[in-house]
Amino acid sequence: MGKHRLNHVYAVALGSNRARSRTLGPNALVRAALDMLGQPPLRLRACSRIISSAPLGPSRRRYANAAAIVASDLPPPQFLARLQAIEAHFGRQRGQRWAARTLDLDIILWSGGIWADEALQIPHIAFRGRDFVLGPLREVAPEWRDPVTNMNVRALFMRLNKPKPVDRGPAPD
Repeated sequence: MGKHRLNHVYAVALGSNRARSRTLGPNALVRAALDMLGQPPLRLRACSRIISSAPLGPSRRRYANAAAIVASDLPPPQFLARLQAIEAHFGRQRGQRWAARTLDLDIILWSGGIWADEALQIPHIAFRGRDFVLGPLREVAPEWRDPVTNMNVRALFMRLNKPKPVDRGPAPD
């Protein structure tokens, strides 16, 4: 009998900028979450290296970020619930926007294309403008296409990191 083929593949962004304990700092939390993304009913297909990035919003703590490709039979709502259970396992408390967090797991892309309901939007609404998501994602899924723009992850990363024209200001008198 052949191998069971999992129905869904997800691109997941991982981030942490608050230690859970003295031994579970942000990098260790991301590694531990990656381990959990490989436990049934999930299968970790690929993971990027962990990078350090500046925080968004008022937090001053740097983030540990990574990306993973995860296969599962779980449809998007149940996959999201599984990610939120992993976050809770590592002490994530929901509430304040932009606050430091022990673990943040976001669905970025899904093999089914677009998903939208009151609790979940895929593709992630802000991923195209986030270097700390596109950089790691480019390592594990450079050719994955954004179903909204039809651009692949590599092109989205290059567009985001394209040198910008320098504002020269008015010409001197």
